[in-house]
Amino acid sequence: MKGLELAKKYYETYGRRLIFEQFSEIADQAAAGLVGYGSECFGFDDAISADHDYGPSFCIWLPRETYRQYGKEMQAAYDALPKEFMGFSGRVEEEQGKGRVGVLCLEDFYLEILGRDSAPETAAAWFAVSEAALATATNGAVFEDPCGIFTGIREGLLAYYPREVWLKKLAESLAKAAQAGQYNYARAMKRGERIAAELALTEFVKEAMQIVYLLNKKYAPFYKWMHRGMKELAVGSEIGDMLSLLYQIPDPAAAWEGVAPADYLYHLNTDDGRVLVIEAVCNVLVQTLNEMGLSGRQDNFLQNHVAEVLGMNMG
Repeated sequence: MKGLELAKKYYETYGRRLIFEQFSEIADQAAAGLVGYGSECFGFDDAISADHDYGPSFCIWLPRETYRQYGKEMQAAYDALPKEFMGFSGRVEEEQGKGRVGVLCLEDFYLEILGRDSAPETAAAWFAVSEAALATATNGAVFEDPCGIFTGIREGLLAYYPREVWLKKLAESLAKAAQAGQYNYARAMKRGERIAAELALTEFVKEAMQIVYLLNKKYAPFYKWMHRGMKELAVGSEIGDMLSLLYQIPDPAAAWEGVAPADYLYHLNTDDGRVLVIEAVCNVLVQTLNEMGLSGRQDNFLQNHVAEVLGMNMG
């Protein structure tokens, strides 16, 4: 059973009664759900994930003043809940996983993840928060929130970046993807600098995935879940499968043997299968930019679309 489903069933069986019967005087101030760090909050957990920080559990978020008054008492009541549930043993926490579930201060929950306890209000404030942090603060599910404070902050974050911030982030990732995949990968391979080439390839993959998330207006999660999360995106999800091909192509070193410094300046080394996949990914990205009205150019060099994205859409 997925951790999020288990958390909801555990809450419905024990948590709701804890809040509304044992702490009825503050029930209207308590939000409950499962949000935050951990693959189970994203719905990405599997059998491997169950080796740590997995088990019947949920979060209760209380506003700071209410938490100061009732936090310890409510936590003790939470700790007294049955540890085993539906055949699952109690949650086993690693040291770095402590404090992710149970009774939490609402403001401190957001403060720890985002570095602030409210949604950003300016472009500078949005840029100051990492995208992985925004994904972490808005994942999972809220089971109950009669007061609406927790959900209000959450909805402010889920409203996504202001247009100016979104376009600048998109332009930045387009430039980085072009530089890494369409420019530096080939140059590094010509020089025989394999580590540099692998780094360029990895940077291209990361930025290509980032572009897809931006086009979907979804926050990209921590890097190890970015590719997994693409399967659930509406726009450009096929790019995830295309990127997987890059790691199935046999060693392309032979395609670059005997290449002179001036070779492949204005055309592609199509003997390297990775080059073909990179260009195919860029073709799909450009097509999507065109379809969304974000660029009017047809060529597939992503750098050439940066000015288009900014110039056509910032007004």
